[in-house]
Amino acid sequence: MSHRNTFRIWMAIAVLLFAAGEAMALSDAYKGNIYNPGILKPIDSKLRVKVGMEAPDFNLPSVAGERVTLRSYRGKKNVVLSFVPAAWTPVCSDQWPGYNIVKDLFDGHDAILLGITVDSIPTLFSWTNQMGKLWFPVLSDFWPHGAVADRYGVLRSDGTSERALFVIDKQGIIRYIDVHDINQRPSLEDLVKELDKLR
Repeated sequence: MSHRNTFRIWMAIAVLLFAAGEAMALSDAYKGNIYNPGILKPIDSKLRVKVGMEAPDFNLPSVAGERVTLRSYRGKKNVVLSFVPAAWTPVCSDQWPGYNIVKDLFDGHDAILLGITVDSIPTLFSWTNQMGKLWFPVLSDFWPHGAVADRYGVLRSDGTSERALFVIDKQGIIRYIDVHDINQRPSLEDLVKELDKLR
């Protein structure tokens, strides 16, 4: 069996696992600590970037204690930015652990995932510890509050960010944008299709 076929089979399995997770309840790991905001306005912002533009750089602190810049991946890795609205909320608390189980899909596309929220580092530290070890950097856009989300045009009127994905190629150009219904988790299959286009 070829490497390509093996990868496609693994991708299909991963997509099924990810989709199955959407139908399951939140992990017991959260033990009633999740705040449910109810159904929110699906999208509440106006994009400031578009496909084909150079992605705005940033310099944000990570839960691991380092600062992360987008430019540090230039020429080295494709980048997927995953903005999520808030720690300790239902959909966000399932979305990132879902990416955690499909690390090989990102590796296979020479891509790094950067998770970004407007929450503070202590909040993110506690929340991600509850998820278990995540393979990707988790970044705080807390101060100046939501400045990076605002630069991309995904800062909502309540101060949280949209649930949004940006695929950025090794040259720093935005190749895909999905500002998703905040109440739903984005499709992993759609993301992988977009990453396939960067090969």
